[in-house]
Amino acid sequence: MQRINDDIKTGQLKKSYLLCGEEAYLRKQYRDRLKEAIIGDDTMNYYYHEGKELSTGEIIDLSETLPFFAERRLILLENSGLFKSGGEELADYLKGDTGSTYFVFVEAEADKRSRLYKTVKDAGYVAEFKVQEEAVLKRWIVSRVRKEGKEISGQAVDHLIRMTGTDMETISRELEKLFCYCLDRPEITGSDMDAICVKQLTSHIFDMVGAIAEKKQKRALSLYYELVALKEPPMRILFLVARQFNLLLQVKELKKKGYANKAVGEKVGLPAFIAGKYMAQADGFSEEELRAALRACVEAEEAVKTGRMNDSMSLELLIIRYSS
Repeated sequence: MQRINDDIKTGQLKKSYLLCGEEAYLRKQYRDRLKEAIIGDDTMNYYYHEGKELSTGEIIDLSETLPFFAERRLILLENSGLFKSGGEELADYLKGDTGSTYFVFVEAEADKRSRLYKTVKDAGYVAEFKVQEEAVLKRWIVSRVRKEGKEISGQAVDHLIRMTGTDMETISRELEKLFCYCLDRPEITGSDMDAICVKQLTSHIFDMVGAIAEKKQKRALSLYYELVALKEPPMRILFLVARQFNLLLQVKELKKKGYANKAVGEKVGLPAFIAGKYMAQADGFSEEELRAALRACVEAEEAVKTGRMNDSMSLELLIIRYSS
């Protein structure tokens, strides 16, 4: 991110940029910053395409066209899939001089082995936006809140992340709601979040399994009934509970082998600080309990599919069994 900011500040812009990675919020932010820096509000010399249905030949022809009463032309391609397959012709073109045309590619996923990826990396710049670490998210949230002339405690920041997860776009959306809700008050509190913020499903499942681990049966069932009230299908909840138990088992086994939070996160696909929370939750179960819980999830699904039990009752009995 700093590299792109420096390019924009100095005006020494590359002819091609690839913005990729899991964090959609940052991809969009830097896409818009680069667009503004390269071409401003010029719509005559700006071409945007989203999706995989495009002709690289036409893109190259457009690139060869001189900009109309301007110094630059910008071609912005989003979610084109060219960094997985089909980008070879464009890769060969970008190796040469593209004249007054600049390219910005925005992709959720990009194959680092592809010819187009390697070309943009060599001739331009590749920025990969990963899920941000907890400390970064906390600083960003506090900064957003203070820009609105408000305050927020560290405890409230933790509460917001627990509710929303780590996706910055989701956090940003919930912050906007909080700014409106707390319009006449100087501080945003956890109670405000409970009042208007939408708790993410995975966070809800995490809390429910945590209540099961702590043998807080009433709390676990209450969280389950909240999900039902939100029209979440019991079988989807069962799938996510089984996924949670499976993750906890993997985390527990990796911790037993001596892996630290970051290494555990990389192996199971979780940010390091989230992996740390899973490791803490896994401590509430033995390996045998987790394996037995996974078997119970399979049995519960089978009971529903064979008609021996309805879906809601099957899941309730599972929760009661492991929270007793």
